Amino acid sequence: MADLQDDLRTAAPAADEFDELAEPYPDEGLGPTEPYEPVSDPDDAPMTRARAILAAHPVADGYNGLPWALKRLSWYDLQDGESTVDTDVPRLRSGHVGALFWSLHLPEGIDGDRAVGATLEQLDLAKTIVRTCEEGLRPACTAGQVADARNCGRVAVLLGPAGAPALGDSLGILRQLHLLGLRVLTLTGVSWASDAGLTRFGEEVVREMNRLGVIADLSGASAQTLRRALSLSRAPVLCSRSAARSLRPHPANLPDDLLAELGAAKGLCLVPLTAEQAGPTVRDVADHLDHIRDVAGAHCVGLSGTYDSGAAHPRELGDTSCYPRLIAELLRRGWDEADVALLTWGNVQRVLRGADFTARAAQQRREPSTATISELDG
Repeated sequence: MADLQDDLRTAAPAADEFDELAEPYPDEGLGPTEPYEPVSDPDDAPMTRARAILAAHPVADGYNGLPWALKRLSWYDLQDGESTVDTDVPRLRSGHVGALFWSLHLPEGIDGDRAVGATLEQLDLAKTIVRTCEEGLRPACTAGQVADARNCGRVAVLLGPAGAPALGDSLGILRQLHLLGLRVLTLTGVSWASDAGLTRFGEEVVREMNRLGVIADLSGASAQTLRRALSLSRAPVLCSRSAARSLRPHPANLPDDLLAELGAAKGLCLVPLTAEQAGPTVRDVADHLDHIRDVAGAHCVGLSGTYDSGAAHPRELGDTSCYPRLIAELLRRGWDEADVALLTWGNVQRVLRGADFTARAAQQRREPSTATISELDG
């Protein structure tokens, strides 16, 4: 991410609109309510150590499909427990999850005006779910609000990623989705972000996302799109569901050269806990985390549960309560507590802060773009 500190003049933060979260939080680096004490007793079991670390540095889960999964249910109870889905408040607390990104992705074949409308319906449903579960969940748009929710004993909910077809090829729709709370957009499935890379309009979309504070998700994007987005974006980018292709040849997984480029750009690779992409056991998932840390750096790796998305999960990682099992496996492999803290919480917070900072600087230099796809791409 380019250094924009010289460009930033003193100004009030931009208002957030997700459920009227308009008042900025003054301390975006707010930490846990209790001081973190490293667990150094060699006699402690890995699971005990894992829970101790997660109590101070909970999981920021980069992809969860709960809103779409709840569409098929006429009644549910997330607060006390809901056995028909992988995600509810008791299991989030048992798994030490502090933040969730709720996917607004749509089934294949929905595009054009239908994609815009269906995305708006999912936004509305997601907000309704949060409102009806306010004792366990809290909406969030910024790093500060995520930390505040965690310190109040709530799980922060951020909206996104949504698919690029949700924009209807309109920057005005992008701005309205941002006002409604959208914070992550996946750059695939559209003419302006294809196997050939970003078109001129696609580049303008990335610039406008930077100005708004919408994070670019490049999972499933072509190598050309990923590389152009890395060079163009002044805010950190992420891959919401990508593991290491050298370990498992799934098309959404990243080869080592792209992992290295993502790490050099201070981006974030969120490893999905799915059998298809990472493998059938908790050890397979840990292998991917080891590999990405080695290739791209500890600052580049995070977790993406991908629960309630229809995916099959590795053994021992069947729902959102299972994160301590994965962390215990990493501790057995010699991960130090500082790297685990980055994996679970710190790296996502850094990306959120980077998006906020970039947006505040860009809004002082750049007016909302009025460009259209017909003007730029013909």
